[in-house]
Amino acid sequence: MAHRFGADALLDSHLPMLDLVDMLARDYQAMDSADSRHAGLGYALKVLAQSYAEHSQYRQEWRP
Repeated sequence: MAHRFGADALLDSHLPMLDLVDMLARDYQAMDSADSRHAGLGYALKVLAQSYAEHSQYRQEWRP
């Protein structure tokens, strides 16, 4: 089932979200730690990863 918002269709799947998180993680790794956005993006990634806290490969250092 797809949900429509304007002209865009979003699939009823987690794959689009995982692609966005992957893109943010790659941006974070490439970002200079002196960049003012670095700490905020790191925190946002930890918050997003928290939804996988029950997964066997989840790491405690990922907690915000």
